[in-house]
Amino acid sequence: MIDSKLSKYYKCLSIFLFLYLSLVFGFYIDENLNYGAIGDWLNTDKPVIEALSEDIKKTLLNYESFGHRHSPLYLIFLSFFYKLGLSLDLIRFLHLNLSVLLIYNFYKCLTFKFEQIDKNILLLISFSLFLSPTFRSLSIWPSTRIIALIFFVMSIYEFLKYQKFGREKYIFKNLIFLILSSYISPNFSVFVIYFFFHFIKKENLILIIKYLIFCGILSLPAFYYLFILDINFLTAATPGSSDEENIGLSFNFANKILIISSIILFHLLPFLFSKSILSETKKIKNFNLFIFFIIFLISLFYFNYVPNYTGGGVFFQISYYVFNNNYFFYFVSLISIFILCLFSNKNLNNFLIFLILIISNLQNTIYHKYYDPLILIIFFTIILSTLSKNFLLKKNNIYYLYFFYIGFICMRLVKNYIYI
Repeated sequence: MIDSKLSKYYKCLSIFLFLYLSLVFGFYIDENLNYGAIGDWLNTDKPVIEALSEDIKKTLLNYESFGHRHSPLYLIFLSFFYKLGLSLDLIRFLHLNLSVLLIYNFYKCLTFKFEQIDKNILLLISFSLFLSPTFRSLSIWPSTRIIALIFFVMSIYEFLKYQKFGREKYIFKNLIFLILSSYISPNFSVFVIYFFFHFIKKENLILIIKYLIFCGILSLPAFYYLFILDINFLTAATPGSSDEENIGLSFNFANKILIISSIILFHLLPFLFSKSILSETKKIKNFNLFIFFIIFLISLFYFNYVPNYTGGGVFFQISYYVFNNNYFFYFVSLISIFILCLFSNKNLNNFLIFLILIISNLQNTIYHKYYDPLILIIFFTIILSTLSKNFLLKKNNIYYLYFFYIGFICMRLVKNYIYI
């Protein structure tokens, strides 16, 4: 029995070392599966780090002139190492190793939520992040997104503990990690709606008000920087429909509903080949289906996303490059909205998560990297569904997940070849 456990342990350790070394090898050969990752590093992050190391105050007061749409907080952290004399490549390698903390924290969430599941299976689920094209690219080419995601997963871990034990200290820790995550990547700030939705159901009004004030006070530096000093980097220009047009924020939620739902569907594919899906489909009320279909039709009418914006997700780009039209994308979007309806049927928790995922992206461009590997993480942690546990009960299901990511990597390589 002990030998069997040791054998499984060494197998998992070998897989971890192999996947970690594959990431290091990717670092050595300048792997760039997300295509834009290297450009973001060289053209936006690197100049800011260099400027911060020379004059931090001047750089922060003129931050929006760099055209950077991400928070400077993590770049300030990296700039300290540059000022100490570390080369940019050493800083990149430091960032790569910090990024592995995402896998560790995801594993902590899995072991806490699925106590009865074989830990080796949970290890393999967490190791699958090594094959995420976004994780690989944004680990090799430093990005604030990965570090923010680490803190966000830490906030989820504290939330899971709160749900089980109901202690106030877990609310405090959950919000601290969420605020840290939001300071690094503001998109995560909207998840405060989700967490407070659950806190309100269990806690008294005085406690809720106390933590709302707590969040408000900790948010003051951000508001001061953005609105008093008027360093509003969040509205930095993003691509428009032509070379002459630049658009910062966009409130056309038709684009977001169709594209983001299709991206969510893409990342749920390994989990949808289940018999329980058919039984759940029969439970959806006709009225709910009608509402979601009306949402689809309205979104279809106002949809105006074009390839010039860049991004758009896998299905949007396949539709454009293979079929030279949006019809395939519209068909997939209809299925995507149906799947979201399936998960949201009599489940306000899941509906709220999907709504937050859609409203969290206020910029004009919609990139796949914002949802990879986020969808996988929230599927196993805060989305309420029997699919996640059922998936973990069969060891062979792990292969589906790994094949999915390998296929995703192959698609990225083909896409990059087309671009080049």
